[in-house]
Formats: sequence, C-alpha cells, structure tokens
Amino acid sequence: MRLTFWVFAASLLSFTLAAVGAERIDPALGTVDPCDGTSWYDGRLLMLEGKGWEDTESYYDRLPAKAKDKVRAPVWDLSQHSAGMCLRFLTEAASVRVRWTLRRENLAMPHMPATGVSGIDLYARADDGRWMFVQNGRPTSRSNEASFRVPPGAECMLYMPLYNGVESIQIGVDKDMAISRPAAPAVPNKPIVFYGTSITQGGCASRPGMAYTAIVRRQLDVPVINLGFSGNGRMEPEMADLLAELDPAVYVLDCLWNMRPAEVSERVAPFVKTLRAARPDTPILLVEDSSVSNTTPTEKGTILRRIHEELTAGGIGNLHFLSNRDMLGTDGDGTVDGCHPNDVGMMRQATLFSTSLATILGRPIR
Repeated sequence: MRLTFWVFAASLLSFTLAAVGAERIDPALGTVDPCDGTSWYDGRLLMLEGKGWEDTESYYDRLPAKAKDKVRAPVWDLSQHSAGMCLRFLTEAASVRVRWTLRRENLAMPHMPATGVSGIDLYARADDGRWMFVQNGRPTSRSNEASFRVPPGAECMLYMPLYNGVESIQIGVDKDMAISRPAAPAVPNKPIVFYGTSITQGGCASRPGMAYTAIVRRQLDVPVINLGFSGNGRMEPEMADLLAELDPAVYVLDCLWNMRPAEVSERVAPFVKTLRAARPDTPILLVEDSSVSNTTPTEKGTILRRIHEELTAGGIGNLHFLSNRDMLGTDGDGTVDGCHPNDVGMMRQATLFSTSLATILGRPIR
C-alpha cells in the first residue's frame, strides 16, 4: 500500500520543481553492470548531509582526523559510526538499488535491532515538501544490497546506520536513467548540531530515520549534525573545542544521562563559555535528562537550570533551556529499558525538541 501511495502521489511537477538547478552526475562516473544494465555510482558523488568536518580519516567519520589524538578512545571509536549522515539525490528511475559495506560485523544489539544499528532508510520528498518514508534496507552481513521502488523524479534522502560505520555505499539505477545532486540553496542552511549521548546517537530507534534527531531534521527541514556518543557525551573540554569549530544554526547540548551531578556542576558552564567565545550569536539549547516516570525536574536537571540562570544573569545571551516534561510521555511506553527511547519515545522527544527549536530558529514545523 505504501508503494502504491507513492507512485500515485508523485507527479511530473514534483520532478520538474526538484530538478531545477540540480547537478546531473556524469554517467561516465558510474560503473555499468553488464549483466543487468545497472549503473552504480559511488555515494561520494552525491550530496552528503550531516558531516561536520571534511578532513576525516574515513569519508563517513563524524569527527576530524586530528581528533583521534585529542578525544578519549571510546569517543573516537563511536565517531566512526555514521549516525545522522544521509545522502541526497534525485533520479528519473522508478527503482533504486543500494549497496553498503559496514565497518563492523556486529549488526545488532540486545535492545536495538539490526535495522537501526546497521540498516539504511530511504525517504522521498512529497509534493508538499515533506519527507515521507519509502523503505528500510535490512542488513544481513557486512556487505549488503537492497532494492527500493521510488516515485520517478522524486528527491531522495538515504539515511545511514546509527551504530555501525560505513566503509562504502553505492547507488544503482538503470544505465539510461539520470541521477543528480540536489541544487544547493541560494543561502546555505546552517545545520543544527546535536551533542549528547546514546539517545542522541539514535538508541534505540528501530531504523535510522526514527532517531529523534532525524525526525527533527525532517520536521524543521534543517540539516542536522549528530554528535551523539553512546555513554560518552560528557561535555569534556576537547569536545567543546571541536564543536566551537562548527558554525551551526544552533547548538543542542543533551548530555545529562552520561554525567554525574558533580560533572554537571563542573563542566557545563566552561563548555558553554567555550562555544560562546567562538560563536557569540549562535543559540545554545541546554536539555534536561529525560525521565520515563516523567519526573521533573530531575536532580541533574535542577543543577542544569541553576547554571542556565547563572550564565544568563552573567551576560551570556541566547541561551535556552528545555525541560524534560512529557519528553517520553506519561504512560511508560516510550522506552525499551527505562532509558533509551523506542520509536514511540523518539517521536515524542522529537516533537518537544522541534517545538523548542522552531521557536528559537523562527521556522515552521512541517
């Protein structure tokens, strides 16, 4: 039914509008399979969204190569996961094939399925501009292939795995069909930078497109850089220095689940001051830790609110605070384990974040 809907919903008009200014990829850059006539294009030829630094050790890493000697080993290891990254492209084809090779053999976790840990998600833009889910690519080994039916001419967005890294990814279309990079906006869209924990990274969404950061990206139609590091979002000075190199629309700091109360007291203010020194006008959103029992404020949330008030009183402007009230709902059904959101919790959390960020950025929610 979903595919039927998409074929019905797509129109030549949507292709014409989306294709204006698009950059067609030279067919000579594709590799044609003589057996079935599929032309395969390296993902690096397409538009990559969600990458903060160009000088990375591997193309789909989340931190720059220089960070390897600056951050703790677990942070560096997690930075090789492709959380938040997505490829964007347009094609005339009615079907798309994707090959992706993972960096690690472990495809799943006890509390998170392989479709989220190591899978891919394809979305297509509808006539009204909203992004709509098409299909998930399910991993079965380190090397995988999936086929998707797409609305001919639609703009596509392919999310990468949340808790695995990507060595390579290829997009395959019929050799007679064009594939293009979307037109760059006349005024570049600054991204939202999320820095935080396993929840920020995407645990435990059933698939990459259901991470709350990805949902926020689609609801606000603003690029997102996901710097969630499972168990390791601790507001360390070296991470503040790295984040300060970026030029985002807003910084979102959501680290309390990985910090002890004493660390919240000691680290938040210096972290914020480092960002503010580098980016005097960029909004910063401080986020209280979520609670499955809807407890608010939490112990660490109380400390964070006090720091927010002190920094604001001390002259640091454009500093915002997001309470955890109703972040996971009130029915207890929002997590897999009392901490990590399931898809229900991710949707609820995204709604809260999008509402706050829409106000900060002056943007509508789609």
